[in-house]
Amino acid sequence: MAENITIIGAGPGGYVAALRAAGLGARVTLIEKENLGGTCLNYGCIPSKIMKNSADLLLSCLNAGSLGVKISGTVSPDIGVLMQRKEKVLDAQRKGLAGLLEKAGVNVITGQAKIVSPGNVEIVSDREEPISVAYDKLIIAAGTVPMNVPEFPFDHKKILSSNDMLSLDYIPTSLTIVGGGVIGCEFAFIFSALGCQVTIVEAMDRVLPLPGVDASCSKLLLREMKKRKIQVLTDTIVTRTENKRGGLDIFLDVSPFTQPAKKLKTKSIESDVMAVCVGRRSLAKALGLENIGLETGKGGWIAVNEYMQTHVDNVYAIGDILGPTHVMMAHVAYHEGLVAAVNACGQTEAPKSVMSYDTVPWVIFTMPEIGAVGLTEKQAREQGKAIETAVVNFRALGKAHAIDQISGEAKIIVEKASGKVIGVHITGPHATDLIAEATLAITRGLTATDLAHTIHAHPTLAEIMGEASLKILGTPLHG
Repeated sequence: MAENITIIGAGPGGYVAALRAAGLGARVTLIEKENLGGTCLNYGCIPSKIMKNSADLLLSCLNAGSLGVKISGTVSPDIGVLMQRKEKVLDAQRKGLAGLLEKAGVNVITGQAKIVSPGNVEIVSDREEPISVAYDKLIIAAGTVPMNVPEFPFDHKKILSSNDMLSLDYIPTSLTIVGGGVIGCEFAFIFSALGCQVTIVEAMDRVLPLPGVDASCSKLLLREMKKRKIQVLTDTIVTRTENKRGGLDIFLDVSPFTQPAKKLKTKSIESDVMAVCVGRRSLAKALGLENIGLETGKGGWIAVNEYMQTHVDNVYAIGDILGPTHVMMAHVAYHEGLVAAVNACGQTEAPKSVMSYDTVPWVIFTMPEIGAVGLTEKQAREQGKAIETAVVNFRALGKAHAIDQISGEAKIIVEKASGKVIGVHITGPHATDLIAEATLAITRGLTATDLAHTIHAHPTLAEIMGEASLKILGTPLHG
């Protein structure tokens, strides 16, 4: 008999789980309180890339003269048209998802889901009477929202969330971003390109202080920020704000998270608006988890095993609601959704699908982009591995010069004994696409020799992997 599978949340993890479970013959109900696609499509990955595309185009136009293209008249951003295009693209994507789910036979219900008892979910919306749905297996993919800071809470006018940033109808003269992580750094480059004076305030000692991103990427990105006149205040926190006519006074202090304490560069800054990009908050509280005995950890995060199962029978969880101990990225949620769906549909005697986080690629859409996978140099040395590293600059590639994007580098980390590639960190043009080769190499246990003997088409940016591999073997050609 087919399983009745209910999925709460139609973001990247939820809708992928729904499609896979339906394809395996389950009867699937997918519940979403807002729009299909979740945070990624509506408030994150896609809208921010739409904005980045326009920012890239603007910079290209401003630099066109040096490339032999004469543009007459004024070149300037039109935020109104940009936002109209964003909504048009998002609407098309939502309709596409709806069509896929309908074709797969997934029953999609809009409303707030609450688990009322084992095997039963109630759905409440403004438009209908509550709907009850029975389930054999439950997959929780409810996601997160931007974290509010009590000392300077969102007012959605001067103190903005990342969601607010994607719906602005004007370009601020000045913008302060609290948090130099992925979201903060991406916004910094986008709004700087659109003509805004940007300041980043980061509590740690570097931008992108992420475990999966090599320190060399942060160093190079900081250099590019300085070129674009983006001010960066590391080892610094925001303590409070005060409204002033036309903007904010933002008060700073030395960060308690870095040691030894650094000297404060300035006690306060002025800014039109401030965007708070310091993390995400779990949406588990409203789900009625207590009604099935599902306890969450500190912060409301749900714990799962490698099969995406919670400690409650027949209940799985995927995506950002697992918290920062997992990698909170859309492509990770996709795979968690696939694993959860297969296991929820499987027979007890069948082998279970397992989720691995060993080779998750990090992709960061700054200017230039960053793509990273595997161990950083610091992680490898902390694990006691004997390693070799090599760095090749993009300026070594003819294609990089042809497209006038020579800033950046690729760093490869190889285990000495086996020659296997265990880490690759790329900062440069199209790094988020180029990292796919490295991800496959590490996943399949390939060596630097394997990569060096792979023919990379010329002239392409993909040659950076071949050049880095040759260099680590001691036989560099151009690097």
